[in-house]
Amino acid sequence: MAGGGSRAARSAGDGRATGTRRPRAGVGARVVPRRFYAGDPVEVAPTLLNKLVARGGRVGRIVEVEAYRGAEDPASHAFRGMTARNATMFGAPGRLYVYFTYGMHFCANVVCWPEGTAGAVLLRALAPVAGIEAMRAARSPTRGGGPGDGEGSGDDAGAAPRLGPGVVPVPDRLLTSGPARLCQALGVTRVEDGADLVTGVGGIRLLDDGVAPPRRPGVSPRVGIKVAADRPWRWFVAGDPNVSRGPVAAAEPGPGTASAPRAARRPTASPPGRGTSRSR
Repeated sequence: MAGGGSRAARSAGDGRATGTRRPRAGVGARVVPRRFYAGDPVEVAPTLLNKLVARGGRVGRIVEVEAYRGAEDPASHAFRGMTARNATMFGAPGRLYVYFTYGMHFCANVVCWPEGTAGAVLLRALAPVAGIEAMRAARSPTRGGGPGDGEGSGDDAGAAPRLGPGVVPVPDRLLTSGPARLCQALGVTRVEDGADLVTGVGGIRLLDDGVAPPRRPGVSPRVGIKVAADRPWRWFVAGDPNVSRGPVAAAEPGPGTASAPRAARRPTASPPGRGTSRSR
């Protein structure tokens, strides 16, 4: 189904429309079950919108994602098979695949498809919900150019480090707008590669507090890649100020956004090798 797949279409509403009463963020939130992640990344991606990523006291609502379809997708790290870098993508669904890029940034992906078949959804932007001071401290560089404090791990990841002298605060809109920024704000590094979003092993969970994904999410081609860049597998909450790229304001389904035919959803294995440098 166009504009976010059949799973998104079953949503009762977008939870962001004027006059819609939204639950208080995080109240009554439940862990998203593993079966949620076991489908095609192109179907799972739009249904991740408005879910919560929680690490300690830091919580953000997902407002932008991109899908990557493993062996069928030349922009995916898994396109040429399993490597030491991408092994998490071939594991159980519902885990976090974290990779390092440009010698300085980390990016986080939600692993999809059943174990043994690689696919993932890149988390491109969050709307900060809780632990904002801790996010700001982690994201605020000193005037000398060094990173801010607050990139701890485990139970201390939600604590709010103090901003020292000479620290330049990051505007709220830029705290978690972009895949590298959101990882820095949450303190996510390669240490968290393989973290289980269902059990919480690794200190990160993905939660549902009742805010449904948009019925008609914004949709566009993927960004920041050089191959298969025309595939419209990027979805976002239209109008949200935390979306990383704009102004792509259209919330209409784009051409080619229908989910893949069921016969094509489980890609065949590819020879071992490495994927592209900016892909999932």
